[in-house]
Amino acid sequence: MRRARLIAVLVLTATAVPVLAWAQPTPEGPPVDVIKVEGALDPPLLRFLNERFDAAVADGAVVVLQLDSSGTLGEDPLALADRVASLPVPVITWIGNVPARASGAALLLMYASSVAAVAPGSQTGPLQPVDLLDPDAAWPGLDARIDGWLDSRGRAVDRSHENEALTAELALTYGFAEYAAPSVPDLLDQLDGAEAPVPDGTVVLDTKIAATDADVEAGEGVTIRFNELGVVRRVQHGVASPSMIYVLLLVGIACLAFELTQPGFGFAGFAGLFLLALGVYGITIVPPTWLGLGLLLVGNGLLVLDVQLRRLGPWSIAGGVLFLVGSLLVYEGVADAVRISPWLIGGTVLAAVLYYGFGLTVAVQSRDRILSTQRGLIGLVGEARGRLAPDGPVFVKGALWRARSLTDAPIPPGSKIRVRGVDGLVLKVEAEPGGEPLPNGV
Repeated sequence: MRRARLIAVLVLTATAVPVLAWAQPTPEGPPVDVIKVEGALDPPLLRFLNERFDAAVADGAVVVLQLDSSGTLGEDPLALADRVASLPVPVITWIGNVPARASGAALLLMYASSVAAVAPGSQTGPLQPVDLLDPDAAWPGLDARIDGWLDSRGRAVDRSHENEALTAELALTYGFAEYAAPSVPDLLDQLDGAEAPVPDGTVVLDTKIAATDADVEAGEGVTIRFNELGVVRRVQHGVASPSMIYVLLLVGIACLAFELTQPGFGFAGFAGLFLLALGVYGITIVPPTWLGLGLLLVGNGLLVLDVQLRRLGPWSIAGGVLFLVGSLLVYEGVADAVRISPWLIGGTVLAAVLYYGFGLTVAVQSRDRILSTQRGLIGLVGEARGRLAPDGPVFVKGALWRARSLTDAPIPPGSKIRVRGVDGLVLKVEAEPGGEPLPNGV
């Protein structure tokens, strides 16, 4: 009887769950896609945006662009703004969260959007430079394109202030923004029932957020979908900046230089190759000046050369000078928003001189002394202080060394051993036949 009751309960539960799920009200109206646009508009971020736009159009979703950007990196800013202006779904731009800014190409997105909003404490503008990699570039027909976007949206903006850094209050006063909201949910509540212009007319926004359990049970409230870069694209986007490329290249080279002081190729070497690969990828996105990059690499090469010569000499001085000049020139022509900080350059050059001129040089000299001492141990007899199978500790000439047995048979602790060679920092030994264990101190 109990088993029958249990089966009945399980059957009822299994059938009730789908019924309850089917009966659960779903929000009416199109969903809202919140797309985070953070950092410079580089190729990885632009590919992400276009994919999200395609998905929003397919679902008939309202698009909210959460802006915090200073412009494009070598990409066509007008093409992106044209895409926003031509989307058949409403596009709302919001500068947030504080202290977000929208300048350069990001301001063009505000011009092209259906509705523009700001968060209190954010910054709007300036428009120039539009592209961060070419701040002096002229964009023929830019004013006409902007006026066309604004006219199609029925918006009036006092563009005489577009090259100023405007507070949220001034952005509202001059018409750059129509709403102020501290968060996306607050903005959506304000926009509920408002009209948003699209290429084919206007759309009445249904962006109310469910505020109570009753709203949820009644199926009221819009579905909000937050979209951010995935892990791979986040890495690609993160390394595509002058400062990050600069750091990746120099740290990668420093890791490889460290391997020169070691007997093999270990973790530091593989980490250096990985960092260099990321830096090279960043260069394909944000090309440097080749003169600056060349001087930077030659300067590093001269510093490494003096490490190999076991000294801090004239090559180190020349390398430090070229390192500094290359650092200043490598991204000389970019906009201030992405320019490498002079403090970063100064600190990096000083750290490089200390690292190569003193740190690695002392390490190489110490390694040379150890190797010289080890070579002098060849032929001496010592004692195994642990089991060698095949590696283990040995005591030779008053010091403890790492050793490796030349035979397949393990060498037990306390056995006599004879040093037959040196492999890097490891003694190559074999068991000494006959005799008692050596006294301590041999």
